Amino acid sequence: MTTHGIRPTQEWPRLLLSGWTATRDTLHMWTQVVGKIRLAHAPLVNHWWQVPLYVSPRGLTTSAIPYLDRLFDMEFDFLDQRLRIRDSAGGSRQVSLEPKSVADFHAQTLNALDELGIRTTIQPHPNEVEPAIPFAQDTRHASYDGEAARLFWRQLLQVDRVLHEFRSYFTGKVSPVHFFWGSFDLACTRFSGRPAPTYHGSAPNIGDWVMAEAYSQELSSCGFWPGGSAEGTFYSYAYPEPDGFTRSPILPSEAFYGKELGEFLLPYEVVRLADDPDATLMDFLQTTYAAAADRGSWNRAALEIDPSRWARSRVSW
Repeated sequence: MTTHGIRPTQEWPRLLLSGWTATRDTLHMWTQVVGKIRLAHAPLVNHWWQVPLYVSPRGLTTSAIPYLDRLFDMEFDFLDQRLRIRDSAGGSRQVSLEPKSVADFHAQTLNALDELGIRTTIQPHPNEVEPAIPFAQDTRHASYDGEAARLFWRQLLQVDRVLHEFRSYFTGKVSPVHFFWGSFDLACTRFSGRPAPTYHGSAPNIGDWVMAEAYSQELSSCGFWPGGSAEGTFYSYAYPEPDGFTRSPILPSEAFYGKELGEFLLPYEVVRLADDPDATLMDFLQTTYAAAADRGSWNRAALEIDPSRWARSRVSW
């Protein structure tokens, strides 16, 4: 673990983008392959909530996916450096996580599913990236540093934990804390309960109708992605963006509004180096949400709740 200059027990790990960009880009394509397998079999859920991955005790998992009369799941295990595939009939296969091309990973993963009798056809190229090299032809992305991938997962562990805490204060419609393989970020989204105007933004190599479904309701979304600054970036945005949103007071002082992205941004290293990283991140999440909710006239009294409301009673369960 010394390659990246941290101890294995460090809670908020340091991982410089400059040292793992090639691995990140390869892993991004691998997660797209696995995510599209989930997409091929899972029934549609609003805002595409059936397609993301989730942070697990060992890496990133699809959770259970239906297939005929069975279930199966797939997990990137960053401790043992394996993609593990299991089904409810007792079958299992694994694909090693090691330096290899996207083309090889794609072929090995689909072959492992075939061996389990899980017939799968996926869209043959990635989304939300440019260029979108077909998976079967992608030999450009072939780097994999297992230590860096493990450190990224440990970053996600900490972010996932705080996002779940943040999520617990909202009693309205709210997404799971989930990892979108298209944009390669961990996100959580709160909704006002009102429909939004049709979304006319775009992302590379993805249909406008996909984005329209994702942004069909008024929302405030936040998350983390491994880009934008030296160690990654936290973000928060609103759709539609209400008047005065960008001028709202937010914390911590290092956070700012990025006009190009249309989001409030906070470098990961500000949180990592803070005396209380959890509180620093929570300040960012809460103040940027409040900017969206207050400026957008959300019914906050009806949408927010104290997650400790049953704390005393729970000891008697």
